[in-house]
Amino acid sequence: MKRQAITPRPHWQAKLERLGFDYHSMDGDYWQESACYRFTERQIDRLEDATTTLHELCLAAVSFIINHDRFAQLGIAPATAALIEQSWRQREPALYGRFDLVYHPVHTPEPKMLEYNADTPTSLFEASVAQWYWLQDNFPHADQFNSIHERLIGQWRLITEHWPAHAAITFATITDSIEDVVTCRYLQDTALQAGLTAQFMDLRNIGVMQTPTQAGQIGQFVDLADQPIEVLFKLYPWEWLLEEPFATHIADSKTQWLEPIWKLLLSNKGILPILWEMNPGHPNLLPSYFAGQREQLANYPLKHGIIEKPLFSREGANISALNSDFTATGLATSGEYGSTPINQLIYQAMEPLPTFMTAQQKPVYPVIGSWVIGHGAAGMGIREDNSLITKDSSHFVPHYFE
Repeated sequence: MKRQAITPRPHWQAKLERLGFDYHSMDGDYWQESACYRFTERQIDRLEDATTTLHELCLAAVSFIINHDRFAQLGIAPATAALIEQSWRQREPALYGRFDLVYHPVHTPEPKMLEYNADTPTSLFEASVAQWYWLQDNFPHADQFNSIHERLIGQWRLITEHWPAHAAITFATITDSIEDVVTCRYLQDTALQAGLTAQFMDLRNIGVMQTPTQAGQIGQFVDLADQPIEVLFKLYPWEWLLEEPFATHIADSKTQWLEPIWKLLLSNKGILPILWEMNPGHPNLLPSYFAGQREQLANYPLKHGIIEKPLFSREGANISALNSDFTATGLATSGEYGSTPINQLIYQAMEPLPTFMTAQQKPVYPVIGSWVIGHGAAGMGIREDNSLITKDSSHFVPHYFE
């Protein structure tokens, strides 16, 4: 695994824009055209195997949480827990997810799981499409860990077996974010390529049609034409959706959801101590504990310290690096989850990201985003930051392997 300086392609901005990648220069230089990461085939095999293993462990953890009623520990209310259990028991299908892994082949030969973005992961279009065309232009004889596009199309065809015949899919997100719109539109395109019927709309325009029954009013989600939404792909986190006024209709509505609500357990940071409890010492996991058990981290060598995370947080918000005695190091990020109570925090042994130097001799720290489509490893994208905590301002750097 090496960071390699390369010459940017001529007119690379126009090339990316022709693909529909309109936010390549978000925050100035989101997409990195002057660098890439090179891997060996053995390293890619190790990342792929770790991703498959971790996904299987996570599915077992979902079953464990449900069977042992551990919802409260994850900050999940009883009404939501009932929806999750129903969704899991009915085997509601899932589309995709992204593991964040730390991997340093020299010092950390086994990839380590930082977290699982299993509900609304971002950087999909970059990993699937943008870096594939970059590869064809720069290293046409090399390869890339990337079968995301083909696997998405295949997964859509498998998913439809769980739905009514000829069901239409509504893709919805908050259209204020160009990144979310492109991601959502891209997934809509893969569904169309799979032969499905699909439409796109702003999530805020979804309506509720009330139907009176003997048990009271039942709400059905409808689109702008007041047509029932049979299947809804929402690029919007479940923990936010459940706070919306129309969330009270989720239980009674006949709408099928992607991602299914059981995925809320996997995107919850509480899955990390559950995984460690079930698989202590696993080579792809880091010691992790809930706040009430955090002193047990003293049983492990903590030469790099500890990371404190809220159960619900996104894009590196409100993450703190602590010393082994839980005192602050000064490395922390701000965000909207700053008022999280202590019982809504988890503590994970810190495994520093590898350090590489840019052409300007500035350190950067890459995190591997390893994608799962359906239930199989499908590819990866790399985001790097100038901090050991990867934030929403991180850069996307393409890769190849030999």
